[in-house]
Amino acid sequence: ITPAHDPNDYEVGKRQSLPMINILNPDGTLNDNAGPYRGLTLKQARERVVADLDGLGLVDKVEGREIDLAHSDRSKTPIEPYLADQWFVKMGDHDDGRKGLAQMAMDAVTDGRVTLHPPRYAKGYLDWLSEKRDWPVSRQLWWGHRIPVWYATGPERTIQATFGRRTDVALQFDAENQRWLVCPLDDLRPEAISRDIQLSQDPDVLDTWFSSALWPHSTLGWPENTPELQAFYPTNVLLTSRDIITLWVARMVLAGLYNLGQIPFHQVYIHPKILDGFGEGMSKSKGNGVDPLDVIAKFGADALRFALTSMATETQDVRMPVEFECPHCEKTIEQTQKNRVLPRIVCPHCGGAFSTQWASKPEDAALPRGMVTSERFEVARNFCNKLWNAARFALLNLSGYTPGQVDRSRLAIEDRWMLSRLATVTEQVTAAIETFRFADAARSLYDFAWDEFCSFYLEMIKTRLQDPREREVAQRVLAHALDTLLRLLHPVVPFLTEEVWQLLALHAPMRGLDNPSAAAESICIAPWPAVEKSLQDAEIEARFARFAAVLGGLREIRSRQNILPKTPIRFTVRCDDDAAALLRPMAPYFHSMAGASADAWGHSVAAPPLSASFAFPGGEVFVDLSAHIDLNAEIERNEKELAKIDGFIAAKEKKLANESFVSRAPADVIARERDQLAELKHRRNTTSASLADLQSRQPS
Repeated sequence: ITPAHDPNDYEVGKRQSLPMINILNPDGTLNDNAGPYRGLTLKQARERVVADLDGLGLVDKVEGREIDLAHSDRSKTPIEPYLADQWFVKMGDHDDGRKGLAQMAMDAVTDGRVTLHPPRYAKGYLDWLSEKRDWPVSRQLWWGHRIPVWYATGPERTIQATFGRRTDVALQFDAENQRWLVCPLDDLRPEAISRDIQLSQDPDVLDTWFSSALWPHSTLGWPENTPELQAFYPTNVLLTSRDIITLWVARMVLAGLYNLGQIPFHQVYIHPKILDGFGEGMSKSKGNGVDPLDVIAKFGADALRFALTSMATETQDVRMPVEFECPHCEKTIEQTQKNRVLPRIVCPHCGGAFSTQWASKPEDAALPRGMVTSERFEVARNFCNKLWNAARFALLNLSGYTPGQVDRSRLAIEDRWMLSRLATVTEQVTAAIETFRFADAARSLYDFAWDEFCSFYLEMIKTRLQDPREREVAQRVLAHALDTLLRLLHPVVPFLTEEVWQLLALHAPMRGLDNPSAAAESICIAPWPAVEKSLQDAEIEARFARFAAVLGGLREIRSRQNILPKTPIRFTVRCDDDAAALLRPMAPYFHSMAGASADAWGHSVAAPPLSASFAFPGGEVFVDLSAHIDLNAEIERNEKELAKIDGFIAAKEKKLANESFVSRAPADVIARERDQLAELKHRRNTTSASLADLQSRQPS
């Protein structure tokens, strides 16, 4: 009975004090205790035992059973427990009261010297260390760093004379095996060792995590006190995955404290884990991963980086549905748990066959390979395209730019708004990055760059850039705004921002509002934007926020009603005095950006007889549709809608009048049917009222 196969029987055997007999060799074969089966593997031995029992007539039948066993990742064979001597590192406190390694590493987090982000991961770190289990560092592998322990046999006096006086060697007697353990700090210098002493090094190698624990300082020249060690230890931030917090992070902390008396890093950022659309971790063996090179080929390196940054939320698990892209028609095919491991796939759209990463046969490998990608990068690519086109527009309009101090009294309202928003967004993005909220930083930049800089500000200054009287100030503010935006965006879209930075230098090498200065040779070495508090204006930001809400609503109604872009529309705004004061100065921009003119603002504004409306913070907007709607067509549409609703109502009422249905259906189903009937009747009343209003406007 082995613990791996029958843990219950194994426990019963222990309770009955049955003898424990080891039948395994270190290589997994059976030893002499296995009698006639010695030298066989466990699988071979089991087959031989069954054959021998069958030969004795003791086998009635053989049934196949599946048992869930732990398997080795490398050999794919079952893992069999095997007891052997191992080396351990003591983690608990010392007998004399000194703190042990585990407590030292715990204190570093509890007293704030090491901070984990998100903070919830500190609990797992502390809980694991608090058990203070000794750390097994032996591994029975053919590669790795050998355990630095030598076994010495020979005359005790000679061994003591050879090693006992050396300060660079630890010496201890192993009474169980009647040998000396020698652990040198460096080389044993074999030429100085007596021939009466037989030395052999322990064959085990160090645990991978033991070697990895030394990484923060061993890579900098430790144990020598090198200039690199002095300059870069401790470092600021460690970026890692949550599944190695205990395996690696904790051990780097305790090793650093023990070897150097100092923590290896101040902060630990635990990054999210990307899963596929089925919630499984991406891996090569499953075939559900996304090749970054495929993403770069299709969407670009910046799109890849921005998309991943946008996903770096504190929820930690990010689902990314994966798709194949047909190399023939470029359409996508959903990746399923079945087709993701096929060597070839036939495209359901065009019928063309393509290979996957599993293609091994020559006929499969000869096919064009289908890229594995995800639509999650589409939004990021569109964002990069928007930035590039906006930058091109800005650069085209910087012809004739001259640097100089900007007179604040000559700033237009949109300039003051843009400079205020730049200061506010710089503050938000800086705070988000410093606190490891990378998704928040990406979201702030996306909204500001797309909606405010590209869609609003560039539209607003178009006429001023063509006006000789306004051009100088508009160009200087534009160059400064683009400069600042590029620096904010650089961590998430570095290639695009570097390219635009170099192009901007050709048009505006000297930039700045008050004291223009030469821009950095590369954006990589440009300073991070400072928050200019003096430029922040809460009132003007509130004004433009209301303006954006109303402008978006006007554009949506124009689109919904199929009103041509060049056809002017009129609207009224029912709002309080504060909202009216904020919106009234924006009237010229409603006209230039939406082709819309306001007829009235305030409390007492009434809705036009035929209008479409929408609400915004602080009020309601009514768009006059009397000149844009075909009255007869609208009446016909409402009549058809009313007839369709009447049909739905009749069907619901008939269903609820059916005694068989009501008596057999669950209560929640009946309640849902009644709720739907009530909603249909409400829709009928609304549509009927609209129809009556339209009919009343028909000429008699």
